[in-house]
Amino acid sequence: MDSDNQLLFVYGTLMNSAKRVMLLGRHINASPARLHGYARGEKRFPFVAKQADAVTDGAVLEDLTAHDLAILDEYEEVPKLYTRERVKVVTVDGRKVECWIYIPTDWANEF
Repeated sequence: MDSDNQLLFVYGTLMNSAKRVMLLGRHINASPARLHGYARGEKRFPFVAKQADAVTDGAVLEDLTAHDLAILDEYEEVPKLYTRERVKVVTVDGRKVECWIYIPTDWANEF
């Protein structure tokens, strides 16, 4: 599943295009999107947690390669701080797309 042309929903520090360029060495297209059923929080780091009536605004990063995801996994300290999982998000034009997301490990349980 980790092939090229992957999508990643971001909601924290990876929303910053300069941060993405610093990490990946190139510009990555990002489109606004919403994640339903998750609330955004922040402790030491941004995180999302399941909450039935919540919505988290963010962006979908497009055309990521397996190498890009490996770099981002290292940046997000997978599996220590986050895991990478699949979710469905809604784009601004109303499409539902499946993409990766970084979900926190146990450090964020006291939301």
